[in-house]
Amino acid sequence: MPLTDNEKRDIIKYIESGKPLPDKYRFLLFDDKREVELVWNGKTNEVCNIVLPFQVIEQVDEPRANKPEDTSMQFDLFDSRGRQQKGWTNKLIWGDNKLILSSLKNGPLRDEIERNGGIKLIYIDPPFDVGADFSMDIEIGEETLHKEPGILEEIAYRDTWGKGADSFIAMIYERLVLMRDLLADDGSIYVHCDWRVNSYIRLVMDEIFGKENLRNEIIWSFTGRLMYTANRFNFKHNSILFYSKTDKHRINEVTEPIKREDYIKMKKQEVHKDPDGREWIWGHAGKGKSHEYKIFIDEVVSKGKNLSAVWSIPIVNTSSEERLDYPTQKPETLIERIIKASSNENDIICDFFCGSGTTAAVAEKLNRKWIVSDLGKFAIHTTRKRLIQVQRQLKDDGKDFRAFEVLNLGKYERQHYIGINENLREEEKRHQIEEREKNFTELILHAYKAQTVEGFPSFHGKKAGRLVAVGPINMPVTRLYVEEIILECRKNNVTRVDILAFEFEMGLFPNILDEAKSKGIDIAPKYIPREVFDRRAIEKNQVVFHDVSYIEIKPLVKGNSIAVELTDFSVYYTQETMDSVAEGLKNGSNKITVDNGQIVKVSKDKNGIVTRDTLTKKWTDWIDYWSVDFNFESKREIIRVPNEETGEIEERWTGDYIFENEWQSFRTKKDRSLELSSTFHECSPGRYKIAVKVVDIFGNDTMRIAEVTVGGKK
Repeated sequence: MPLTDNEKRDIIKYIESGKPLPDKYRFLLFDDKREVELVWNGKTNEVCNIVLPFQVIEQVDEPRANKPEDTSMQFDLFDSRGRQQKGWTNKLIWGDNKLILSSLKNGPLRDEIERNGGIKLIYIDPPFDVGADFSMDIEIGEETLHKEPGILEEIAYRDTWGKGADSFIAMIYERLVLMRDLLADDGSIYVHCDWRVNSYIRLVMDEIFGKENLRNEIIWSFTGRLMYTANRFNFKHNSILFYSKTDKHRINEVTEPIKREDYIKMKKQEVHKDPDGREWIWGHAGKGKSHEYKIFIDEVVSKGKNLSAVWSIPIVNTSSEERLDYPTQKPETLIERIIKASSNENDIICDFFCGSGTTAAVAEKLNRKWIVSDLGKFAIHTTRKRLIQVQRQLKDDGKDFRAFEVLNLGKYERQHYIGINENLREEEKRHQIEEREKNFTELILHAYKAQTVEGFPSFHGKKAGRLVAVGPINMPVTRLYVEEIILECRKNNVTRVDILAFEFEMGLFPNILDEAKSKGIDIAPKYIPREVFDRRAIEKNQVVFHDVSYIEIKPLVKGNSIAVELTDFSVYYTQETMDSVAEGLKNGSNKITVDNGQIVKVSKDKNGIVTRDTLTKKWTDWIDYWSVDFNFESKREIIRVPNEETGEIEERWTGDYIFENEWQSFRTKKDRSLELSSTFHECSPGRYKIAVKVVDIFGNDTMRIAEVTVGGKK
């Protein structure tokens, strides 16, 4: 539509004054044919195209051996150590799913996905609840500790809900575009939501996938206690939006059980019997045509009835066998129905908000390949335990299963971890990066009581004869980051360094510390506590930067076999100091907190008298899971990255090794016990490095390596 002279003058006036154009000019200036569109602040069609390398930090092949003879080969898929020799390996990825999706779409792993038929199904259950802040309750004996979210999780929550619906839609829009691009042409996507966001997501999905590709809005109806509410009915359903990428999608016939009595009641017909006693009713071939053919009732009951788009499936209640006490856990029956309907055996299934791992668990049971991810370390740990249990059950039942690997994302660029607006001009972006880094670093150094230093690319401060490096604010410290610290230490003859971080990537320690020690460098990694953002806590000296956890182990050798005994585990967490908790308690109340490596129940009686009861009575109370690699350093960690000169994808060794999970013991909801000694593992004579990984009740992992000689002198 041609602009009038007045409209042209108005546009020039807005541009010259640096003001944004009113919405009406967007439709006048640009050829936009959409009838209905959801608009939000900062909307853009640009999506992330970053490619970061995936680092395999752990591989779980054959489930644990309970006795030495169980270490023998299972099927033709695994070797004598239980390692998968061929075929697809399932993937459990820790990290920001925007970067994961972009790296899957644009990186070398895409080729492997396409060789395996492409991604046929994506199911996601994003955090549609404004209160879904990554916090959760953890059982400690008879008490319950409310675990606060980690800083990385808190930042993700802020980015998702910090500006209300605007920030949620911006978050989900970009990720859905990437998911669409990853889906195979005959693939489908199911997006789980509720009344809070389903209207927004429906419009977003229409825009990305096309409203013609909406197949169903599935209503998941669940039962439960119904309360009287004065101004609205009870919320007892969620919506699941089912879209296909194109009209080539598949949907398999899926039925649900039906009882004989319910079927007869529904059909409202006389039931006949054959001479052999089989019950049947007449089937109708069309209008006016009756008594056309017989329908045998036992066949209907055996097959089940076809589904409508309203699914009545109970939630995972407190007594359910599959319950893991994970806040967003969905029932396996719900996910099973989706996977059966929109995929076949050996297809790849994805879930990029995997939570407790229901999608991966059901996919494994149904012989599907899978890729799942989550930002929360506790979610990754919960999923790992759950998948090991699924593998054990499949092994006991004599059924096939696949290995899975736990992966990190490596090498983050500065703008990815400091939270920079990618739409800024380069000069503005550079200035914003410098300003935010400076403010963040000063805050941490002040809380750590360190002095600022200048002239170092990696070091930011000094304290008590040690240089101090402050890690990124919303990404974990990676191996690459520590390697850069080591290089700078050697360049400047620095021998003692503290690295402060909110999070360290999984599997980072102890190898990187041993590597630094071999070069004469003492590196002390320390966790930054959340209290650094509390000015009063800093003024009251309540901010404690705690060390990473420490493991003690005892290798056991018997002939040509090795076992490991776990002998000690030390943690140094502080969630809130006991003094600050006591100060905030009302008379007659109590709260459980973590202070300097102890879980403590702080109580205040009706007279204001404060008492403290330590709940962690012994060091094993902190351990949720531990596992053993009996021949660590036998499998190098290889990443695939583009050559900087040619652009060709090449394989590079990171300098680290993959932890091959060969034996594990962990607590479950039903069984809270923990074995402290592994079974003996037979191996050839020689010298071995044994690696032991411990995961604490918060989902954080620590590793210890010991050398041992088998079949000879120690």
